Amino acid sequence: MLQLNGEEKTGYDGVSVEEMIQREGFNRARIAVEINGRIVSKAEYSSVCVHSGDVIEVVSFVGGG
Repeated sequence: MLQLNGEEKTGYDGVSVEEMIQREGFNRARIAVEINGRIVSKAEYSSVCVHSGDVIEVVSFVGGG
């Protein structure tokens, strides 16, 4: 189990950040991902995996004016 934006989630142990954000329906172009206090660059999304016990924050950018 891991924590994603304050919610406990299961079924993601060993899954790449890329796959996790796709499953959760995030728009890759408009987010930033932080795992355990470390920002993950978009270039790393396919190579960095999430694990049980991780605390993940996904922040969506919203345009406006």
